[in-house]
Amino acid sequence: MKFTVPPDLDEDGVWIAECPSIPGCVSQGATKEEALENIESDSA
Repeated sequence: MKFTVPPDLDEDGVWIAECPSIPGCVSQGATKEEALENIESDSA
């Protein structure tokens, strides 16, 4: 199943990836790509 995960840069310069369809499914990374990779591996 695929979900839309819009990455967002927070005020500290950390990228946050949150899946609005899955409550509590949040990850972060130093880059947008890292945040998206992390949320994919965290939800597996």
